[in-house]
Amino acid sequence: MRNLVSIAFMFALILMTSTVFAQSYTFRVIANKGDNQVKKAGAASATALKTGSTLNSGDELIVSEGAYIGLMHSSGKTTEVRSSGTKKVSDLEKKVNVGSTSIATRYARFVASKMSEEENTNNRSRSYATGAISRDVVNAAIKILLPGTQVEFIGDNAIIRWGEPEAGMEDGDVYLVTIKDIFDEVIYTTETANESIELDFTDSQLQNEAGLYIFNVMKKGDEEVKSIDFGVKRLENPEVKEGLASLKNEVTDDSPLNKLIYASFYEENGLLLDALTKYEEAIQLAPDIQDFQDLYDNFKLKNGLVTDAE
Repeated sequence: MRNLVSIAFMFALILMTSTVFAQSYTFRVIANKGDNQVKKAGAASATALKTGSTLNSGDELIVSEGAYIGLMHSSGKTTEVRSSGTKKVSDLEKKVNVGSTSIATRYARFVASKMSEEENTNNRSRSYATGAISRDVVNAAIKILLPGTQVEFIGDNAIIRWGEPEAGMEDGDVYLVTIKDIFDEVIYTTETANESIELDFTDSQLQNEAGLYIFNVMKKGDEEVKSIDFGVKRLENPEVKEGLASLKNEVTDDSPLNKLIYASFYEENGLLLDALTKYEEAIQLAPDIQDFQDLYDNFKLKNGLVTDAE
């Protein structure tokens, strides 16, 4: 019996020790562009840097010309490396203001898990798509790229996309976007040649006490080529609002990496419109980073936010 207890104790000790070391790192590589290398502490030579790998304080980065490296600290805070040369990880860590990071750490790890090498492949499958598409949406000539017929949102800005209809649009044609309130009153209209629109809900034209917006897209001058009426409703959940307020206290919304953290928060809370908007904002800030585009593509596939042609 004593031997069995000793064996069990040693096994538990080994398990705890391995778990501690598995979680012990300074940075995780979230995005990587360029022929960058890492020289691990004590290593004789450098090896290629990979997205998803971890860095410790004794390591060194060898950054190529025109490179971009997105790093996420173990606390959840982020930093970027854009200048070439040799960078000590310990020096990069000094630039990170850790502070209070409880909620930031949670969603930073969520991003990191999705940016691992297994997630960041080109072998994505349409079987991931889970968005619930109603029969009316399927039959509509113009399909709004959001699931169902109504979504909730919490942010002040939103990018809404739709698919180009299979027929009916020709060169020079434009879309007419109309937004109504719950009383069927038109409160906003605009025209665009693009398959998307960015809305600012702080605009005086979009003030709406009920918080519900009825969104419609049609080919200008042809009501046969249009979308269904799509509802966009402001979220009232106090717990989500409190969580967002805490995240804003810990993470600024001023870099592509931080926008991905916000996107993860929104995605986990079912706010797909807000998540989609943050993914797009991240890509707009760093359009040449393929890792960000891959993450966005996976998000759209997972949530059914693509057309059959994509």
